[in-house]
Amino acid sequence: YNLSLRLDRWVITTALQWICTHRSQIERVSRIFINLSGDSVGDPQLQEFIRQSIVELSVPPEKIGFEITETAAIGNLTRANQLIAGLRELGWAFALDDFGSGVSSFAYLKALTVDYLKIDGLFIGNIVADRIDYEMVRSITDIGHVMGKKVVAESVESLEAMEKLRQIGVDFVQGFAVGTPVSIDSIGAW
Repeated sequence: YNLSLRLDRWVITTALQWICTHRSQIERVSRIFINLSGDSVGDPQLQEFIRQSIVELSVPPEKIGFEITETAAIGNLTRANQLIAGLRELGWAFALDDFGSGVSSFAYLKALTVDYLKIDGLFIGNIVADRIDYEMVRSITDIGHVMGKKVVAESVESLEAMEKLRQIGVDFVQGFAVGTPVSIDSIGAW
């Protein structure tokens, strides 16, 4: 229904307003990432909308990050790079989500100046038993670190997988092994 641009703007505004009204809770959170759709990546007005929203609400840039999927970034590489560069210049971090799901992931990684690299959960789910998945995650992590990026493993479901990821040197994990999804109002209660 072509509503993703409006929905993304609503999510951005709602998240920023929440941060403003929960400043004591946000102090205990390192960074909140907001997902952007592929349509928003291609929206030439999005960067200015985000900049104005953050300035109006006085949100500290070190508390906000944005993430886009590898597919969305590749679909509009020039515009994605402009958006990433513009937001990073203003102090906000950027993450590339679902890395490894594309055919030419490594080629595109060099072209995108993101801060965080989120490894697709497809490689994480069987990392304990599958040596190929283990080596894929290790190589993605090594290359990410060489490029100065923080590496995040998605879909971590077990303590065994967390241990393998720790051995590899992954910087952050997300998934049911570390916590279940919670409402935004319960973030500071952890």
